[in-house]
Amino acid sequence: MFTDLTPILGKPTASVAQLAAFILARPHGEYTVHDIEAIIVPTYWRLCAEVGIDPTLAVAQMIHETGNLTSFWAARPQRNPAGIGVTGQRQATRPPNTDGWAFNTQRWQWEAGVSFATWEHDAIPAHVGRLLAYALPIGAENPVQRAAIERALRYRALPARMRGSAPILKRLGKAHNPTGQGWASPGIDYGAKIAAIAARIVTGA
Repeated sequence: MFTDLTPILGKPTASVAQLAAFILARPHGEYTVHDIEAIIVPTYWRLCAEVGIDPTLAVAQMIHETGNLTSFWAARPQRNPAGIGVTGQRQATRPPNTDGWAFNTQRWQWEAGVSFATWEHDAIPAHVGRLLAYALPIGAENPVQRAAIERALRYRALPARMRGSAPILKRLGKAHNPTGQGWASPGIDYGAKIAAIAARIVTGA
């Protein structure tokens, strides 16, 4: 059903219950059943459906990026669902300006990345809108999609050349993106990994 050639845009292929059950069947960090069933998953499903993204793919990407919500960046107060702004830049000393940085208590160092105040109103809109920006070229959006992209890119900008550069999962990886950049670097099998998780969600494997 899913491969690295699967389009990001598409109709929902899994229900809220299926998505939540997959996450809850595995270690999911500090997040409660209520967090997952009542806030995180329904928000993903609703926002993705509104803009034409298959929620299964966005949730699969979140699961891959965060280790099923167990990573430092996924934990509160970071709430970063997809490595947004996590560039690999790190240092032992506190930056003069800590905006865009967080102190990683797992690795005991400062790391660059975006933190979000809430899942429902910040983190998930930032993720869904950013994924949409990768999928749709400038000018191809409808008004709802345009608003979602603009909202997301207020958290972290995206170069104009990246817009529409990844209509399929494979091109989210830098190695396969025509711009020479991407969501993941080098990302050789990034799309395939997301597709594999999405398939397991739908089949219940």
